[in-house]
Amino acid sequence: MVESASVPRVPARIVVASIVAMWLTYFVIATLRGWLVGLGLYDALLWRRVVVILASMVVTAGLWPLLRLLDPRPLWEKAAAVVLIALPASLLLASINQWVFAAVEEQATAQLGAREGLRIRSDESGNLLVDPIDREDKATPPSEASSSPPLVPQPAPVIPTIAQQEQAESAITINAEIREGIRWRQLTDVALGRYFLLLAWAGLYFALVNAEQARAAERREGEYRRAAKAAELRSLRYQVNPHFLFNTLNSLSALVMTGKGDAAERMIQSLSGFYRRSLAGDPSADHSLEQEVEQQKLYLEIEAVRFPERLRVTIDLADALAEARVPGMILQPLVENAVRYGVAPVARPVAVRIAARSEPGVLVIEVSDDGPGGSDGAGGFGIGLANVRDRLAARHGAEASLAAGPRPGGGWLAVIRLPLQIHA
Repeated sequence: MVESASVPRVPARIVVASIVAMWLTYFVIATLRGWLVGLGLYDALLWRRVVVILASMVVTAGLWPLLRLLDPRPLWEKAAAVVLIALPASLLLASINQWVFAAVEEQATAQLGAREGLRIRSDESGNLLVDPIDREDKATPPSEASSSPPLVPQPAPVIPTIAQQEQAESAITINAEIREGIRWRQLTDVALGRYFLLLAWAGLYFALVNAEQARAAERREGEYRRAAKAAELRSLRYQVNPHFLFNTLNSLSALVMTGKGDAAERMIQSLSGFYRRSLAGDPSADHSLEQEVEQQKLYLEIEAVRFPERLRVTIDLADALAEARVPGMILQPLVENAVRYGVAPVARPVAVRIAARSEPGVLVIEVSDDGPGGSDGAGGFGIGLANVRDRLAARHGAEASLAAGPRPGGGWLAVIRLPLQIHA
């Protein structure tokens, strides 16, 4: 059956695989980047990164139903729609990323500042304070100072010196409004990165859609080609049946007119069995060589009623070739020509022989007779050999052929060569 003209869809498993592959690749790259930069906090960053990646997969999968609606649309409409759809999705992904990593952002910033000799901290108002780390802080990490109990009584607090006051006054303060502006710039930067990734995935999805549509077009073309070939085979096959019936009815009429009622009755019964068998199967399908030969035996039984003393039939079919596939009724015009032009014109016995043999990858079928050898190759309504050649070409193309002509010792020989296909 020819496939309907509905728009082909990319299978869900392929879409899901593309989403997972893209975000897993991003996860690996981001993890390697964090390791190379040396941010530390690997456990805290890793599980948060996993959460962000899973959320990104869900948001991207949410875009899929929207993109499916664009499958039948022109490319420029798809591109314009994706540019608009990806904007809110990328902002959502950036917001999720900022929210998930907010708890460790200050820790990571402090570690980077300490590496550069800076103390970075926030005050109660949300301002960010940045000042150099003094030597005492470098020599005694805060964690060690707080965890080790004092061994000797601590002196009374010392009033800061003028130098310490100047150092404190030299600290850089970034107020909350500036920090908020920085946060929005970070959000925008992350959103642009996610925007690019979503556009890249949308481009991949549309490429998959085009590939699926191309495959569907190839399948439809193949179905149309096979349907056309089947129609051609049916047309050529149906040409054989009326032609054979025309000749048989002429013979039946001759038997009735000459008073041979018993012979006419046997011919009618044989004719009924022949057509019951020939019309039972698909006219475009292949049959086994054994079935084809049995069909020709029925035909020859019909002709034997007309020529009981002149028609001699020989069948030479090896058991190994019984299941070889051949087009149905392909031998009918050849056998009919052998009877019409080999047996009918003479009063002596004439041998009609059907034989088959195999060559490497090739099935060879011969239909021959030792009659006068005078055939025009047309067979009645101009069908005959031309019909056989057309059917072989429609079924096997250049791989099949028919050669026919007089035999050297007298008579006529037709040889069919076609690919050897044996079905168990």
